[in-house]
Amino acid sequence: MASVVVEHFFLGCLAHASYLVGSEGVAAVIDPQRDVEIYLDTARQKGLKIEHIIETHLHADFVSGHRELAERTGARIYLGEGSGARFPHTAVKDGDSLQFGRCLFDFFSTPGHTMESICIAMTDLSDPSRPRAVFTGDTLFVGDVGRPDLSREHTPQELAAMLYQSLHGKLLKFPDGTEILPAHGAGSLCGRQMGAERSSTIGKERRSNYALQAQSCEEFVRLLTDGLPPRPEYFSRDVELNRQGATPLDRIPPPAPVRAPELIRLQAEGAIVLDTRPSMEFAVAHVPGSLHIGLSGQYASWAARILGLDKRIILVGEDPDHIRESQMRLARVGIENVRAYLEGGIAGWVASGYELDYIPQISVQEFAELLDQEKDHLAVLDVRERGEVEAGAMENSVRIPLGQLADRTAELDPSKLLVVHCKSGYRSSIATSILRRAGFRDIANLTGGFEAWKSLKQAA
Repeated sequence: MASVVVEHFFLGCLAHASYLVGSEGVAAVIDPQRDVEIYLDTARQKGLKIEHIIETHLHADFVSGHRELAERTGARIYLGEGSGARFPHTAVKDGDSLQFGRCLFDFFSTPGHTMESICIAMTDLSDPSRPRAVFTGDTLFVGDVGRPDLSREHTPQELAAMLYQSLHGKLLKFPDGTEILPAHGAGSLCGRQMGAERSSTIGKERRSNYALQAQSCEEFVRLLTDGLPPRPEYFSRDVELNRQGATPLDRIPPPAPVRAPELIRLQAEGAIVLDTRPSMEFAVAHVPGSLHIGLSGQYASWAARILGLDKRIILVGEDPDHIRESQMRLARVGIENVRAYLEGGIAGWVASGYELDYIPQISVQEFAELLDQEKDHLAVLDVRERGEVEAGAMENSVRIPLGQLADRTAELDPSKLLVVHCKSGYRSSIATSILRRAGFRDIANLTGGFEAWKSLKQAA
């Protein structure tokens, strides 16, 4: 039996992976999420004391819980040299190591995704012949590598060249059977085409990872930087939050209940009404002017991309647990200005006698008939990402990725019925709420999205 235990945690809404490694009563946590209770609970259950917290880099897509976890455990925080972190920590570099129990961590610098990025080779000293695994952070993913555009001082091309050297000069020197444990999985914004698997091996990635097939550094740089999706604006803010250490969650006040008249006043003053219910519930009835981002999907990531971190937010949800979960997920990306929630939800709004708005839904069968009958009077808006569109798209559709839609509504014709779709319906529901807030009235959401449309055409 291994004398070193590794616990995996995966936060689906942010596609974020973190780890607790324990041996002989001592534990280390790697890349913790903001709400740290899961690590404390796991450590208690396994009879471990968390003494070490390791960040593979200053994360840009979520707010880390390293500061709170350190305050609650007394653990030491480790970061790559040159991070500029403004909290007590140990800076590590090539050749540095950490041992607890039968576990040995060897640190090595892997700049490229960020300048301070590190990876950690883990050896179980019960079998010291070779490392058991490498925690690769955002340097190497399953099927991908980290995006090279998170530095203010270096160009993406410069970072990509560094990443090539980090991969080929260090990571790929490990034996093919070495397990890799990255900080993200499919759906993360830190790469382009990550696989759904939570782990892999050096050998598998050497053979199948598209980025590792480049025959030269120059080819690798072109591969990573040509057509690189825009970096979300909130990334730089999250890096700074992580550099200073985020406020512990229990110091963020819970949202207060407000009734419909107060919501209207706050909305007039610039607050955003954020409806987090399922797409169909929002479509059927919602507060006029509200933005929809369903809690079931990548809620926090889309909220940060579309709203930024500073907007005052009023939540609309199904029940108190739903509201609490909504606030927690927003805090995970640095959105803390959640002042209120609609008391009684939509039922409370209706009881106050106020009108509701709705978004028409259209099935792919109805859409096919409309295309035959009213082709000149409708337009199709595809809000998927470029890579998805390149793999297949509707003829003559307007293509605007969801993250860019609020700034590009002038490209759309408000005189036509605008049918909006994504892959399956989650993002298109967000898009229709953005359009409605921008004044578009003649819109419809294509239920089932492009996948349903493709199935219809294949069956025809």
